[in-house]
Amino acid sequence: MWGAPVSKYAKSIMLLGGGELGKEVVIEAQRLGVRTIVVDRYENAPAMGVAHESFMLDMLDGEALKSLILQISPDLIVPEIEAIATSVLVELEKDGFKVIPTATAALLTMDREGIRRLASEELGLPTAKYLFANSLEELEAAVAEIGVPCVIKPLMSSSGKGQSVCRRQEDVASCWNTALEGARAKKMRVIVESFVPFVSEITLLTVRSASGTIFCPPIGHIQKDGDYVESWQPHFLSPEQLSEAESIAKKITDALGGYGLFGVELFVTTGGIVFSEVSPRPHDTGMVTMVTQDMSEFALHVRAILGFPIPSVQLLTPGASATLKADREGEDFQISGMNEALSLPRTQIRVFGKPLSKPGRRMAVALSAADDVETARSRAKQAANLLKVDWSN
Repeated sequence: MWGAPVSKYAKSIMLLGGGELGKEVVIEAQRLGVRTIVVDRYENAPAMGVAHESFMLDMLDGEALKSLILQISPDLIVPEIEAIATSVLVELEKDGFKVIPTATAALLTMDREGIRRLASEELGLPTAKYLFANSLEELEAAVAEIGVPCVIKPLMSSSGKGQSVCRRQEDVASCWNTALEGARAKKMRVIVESFVPFVSEITLLTVRSASGTIFCPPIGHIQKDGDYVESWQPHFLSPEQLSEAESIAKKITDALGGYGLFGVELFVTTGGIVFSEVSPRPHDTGMVTMVTQDMSEFALHVRAILGFPIPSVQLLTPGASATLKADREGEDFQISGMNEALSLPRTQIRVFGKPLSKPGRRMAVALSAADDVETARSRAKQAANLLKVDWSN
């Protein structure tokens, strides 16, 4: 009825990070009557366009971040990116604020060193051999010990930024510079990992809720330069492999605690399953669940963090995703080719609405469903190839 009073929101959540994944979280939260506040370091981040309120803030500035949280006093604080002053979240949690999944989990997973030491040294999970380095000289020594090829990453980054494969000892300096340029924090520290000869890479979306722990069907994915370019669900695993993957995922997520969806990245090797990384939030490879499951990863995350039950998750159809990436930097562009892409059967497009394009930045994703995975993968890649970042205006 026109003029009727607006009902009060059941809860409020503050997302620290407003990219394309956060945008979907906001939409799902609002479907359940939640007030949404988005914070990001740049204006007009994708999630800001759908949130009730938004703020631009350098979240590595601990005092500024704390001041804003105290001002808004949200019911739930939901970290969505790595570049956050996590020590502030630990402090605020002690004062009674609720951090998703926990402040300790945010602290550990925002830093590759913390999560790697937890997985390998405390839980005894199988991982790649690793070392840390604080300088070019230390990195040269670490690479010499680990051996080449090896993978070098900044301790804190996202979407593969700063990651490189070092194939020769002579390439160490270049890899060091790449890591520092891609880091999303001020730490001059990197991790060196031995190269794992994997058969495939998977994401096992793991949901901790009031109903207990459940797993989504495994998602296969392909990465390029450390960032995913396509994913598909389900990815076949033998019963033994699936059991091993779920065991690893449960151990790491139980150790982190709290409610929410976790993206557990694993290597499938001829010798077994190897732990890679974990994110305590929706995962980019999991965007495929928007067309494959009865509840997407975003819906699962929101239901879990709000304390609602999630008795099961169902795979409705095989599906796949493929990304559109920009090849230059600028603001005056549009995404074209959608008419052609959407002419393909059982295909959807998500345009992220980012205000600025950069080389290698994800700008949209194509999602396709089919009766089998291979058809879905082919169709999603075809749709993504029909899209382009158009600079003709």
